[in-house]
Amino acid sequence: MAQKRYKFNPQTLTYEVMAIPFRIKFYRFLRKLLIAFILASIVNLLFSFFFYTPKMYRINQAEAEMILQYNILNNKVRAATNRLNEIHHRDYQVYRSLFGADTLDLKGIYTPYPDSKYRHMQHDLYSSLMIDTWQDMDAMARKLYLESKSMDELEVLARNKERMAESIPAIWPINRKGLRGHIGAFGTRVHPISGRMIGHKGIDLGGRIGDPVYATGDGQVAFDNEGSSGYGKQILLNHGFGYKTRYAHLSKIDVVPGQRVKRGEKIGELGNTGRSTGPHLHYEVIYRGHVVDPLNYFSRDMSEEEFARIIESARTTTYETE
Repeated sequence: MAQKRYKFNPQTLTYEVMAIPFRIKFYRFLRKLLIAFILASIVNLLFSFFFYTPKMYRINQAEAEMILQYNILNNKVRAATNRLNEIHHRDYQVYRSLFGADTLDLKGIYTPYPDSKYRHMQHDLYSSLMIDTWQDMDAMARKLYLESKSMDELEVLARNKERMAESIPAIWPINRKGLRGHIGAFGTRVHPISGRMIGHKGIDLGGRIGDPVYATGDGQVAFDNEGSSGYGKQILLNHGFGYKTRYAHLSKIDVVPGQRVKRGEKIGELGNTGRSTGPHLHYEVIYRGHVVDPLNYFSRDMSEEEFARIIESARTTTYETE
């Protein structure tokens, strides 16, 4: 019970109850209300610390579900990446090898995106989980794009596989029966004129002046001229699919630039023009701008009869000039 305050009245010689102003009553009420609010907040804080409230339970449940969804997504990304790696392995080790295609290299495919791409996630409570997931997804997307481009290229090669098979240099450029002496090796050797060690870009096939020289694959005459580097009269054929062949030191040229030729067609005659020590054919195979050993392209199981049949077929075919 609230204590009452008294004031002595000298006129009546008695104590009278003092009247409390409204302002003081209001302050007292406000103080009690504030104390009650503070006590209620403390009780609520202690309760929420030791016990889950319905709101806290919903928040924790949503958090656990979000983490679970991210983990499921990470597992799916890893599974898809593993599957993509298997396709990538078959693509480079099997498919592209079958078509003799180089590996496809696109700039930036294996370069991660800068950290600035994920900067907006760095201050999130689950930033590490989110950033790792997005980085894995972006890496998978880049590799998926690479495989998409590679498969598009393989699709073109598959549609043209028959034409490609006829275009790859695969026969001897001269009749093997007319081969004289040893084959001049591909690679580093002692130059027959200067006596210095020098790289030899092709092979030398000895023969007689006037022996026919044949196209080793279907293609188009890129040029025929005296050339440089001591090649004398020469022919360069562009077979497509990254292949070119060179026939040098010729005595005669039977084709013109732009002319389409077929495998086994006579394109010139063996000679001794340019820097040469004797009648022979200098023969090169160029793949994607790099010279390779022509002996690796000769069909080793081809019989003399098969070779003659190819030559006869080429003789009886008429070709147009583009």
